[in-house]
Amino acid sequence: MNQITGLAKKLETLAKAQGAGLFGVADLTPAAELITQQGGEALGCFPRGISIGMPLSGQMVDIIAHQDNPHYMKSYHHHVYQVINPRLDFAALNLAAALEAEGFRALPAAASLTTDGKLLKGLFTHKLAANLAGLGWIGKSCLLITPEYGPRVRFATILTNALLPAGTPLENRCGDCKACIKICPPGALTGRPFNTDEPREKRFDAHKCDRHRTEKEKATGSLTCGLCVYICPHGKQMK
Repeated sequence: MNQITGLAKKLETLAKAQGAGLFGVADLTPAAELITQQGGEALGCFPRGISIGMPLSGQMVDIIAHQDNPHYMKSYHHHVYQVINPRLDFAALNLAAALEAEGFRALPAAASLTTDGKLLKGLFTHKLAANLAGLGWIGKSCLLITPEYGPRVRFATILTNALLPAGTPLENRCGDCKACIKICPPGALTGRPFNTDEPREKRFDAHKCDRHRTEKEKATGSLTCGLCVYICPHGKQMK
């Protein structure tokens, strides 16, 4: 085992010890232009992205079928944003520190942080890195769909110049399924397949989604919807 492969194993062990059920390395060079457009040159120069994913509680996702129950919706929101996301950020920080200790550059990208309030985008697209790392495919819901957990996973990414062995993207397995499109209350999903050459708006109207979530907050006290996560048959196959 050479040094760089050994480092990858060390990082995977560290990530999983902190609760990451999924670990993969993405070759980001094919998407450098897209990454630069969204996050700037400081991000587009990194050739690798370490993608870590933490699965959500299956039962916690299932209770959001009851959209009008404020207790359930607040519980799901807390589970995702106050429990899982901070754990991901902490794990990403530790992996970045481990890389820097080995003499490499490393930048942890926050698990969930909107940095552009107008376009409703973050600094970096975690699902792109997870897709390139071979952890799943980007479905019609515009979510990262994993074979193990469906879309019931949250991700963080550590950008690095360490040329770790990269995974291979998976083929889309959505087939003819339109469950997420049919269940979306504001009709924010178009059903177009993911294509890096097309803007997000061809597949997903983020502003429709955001307006619906704002209306839900007035009704239930929670910004969360999550029906596209709940309905995906890949997630529902979990034991």
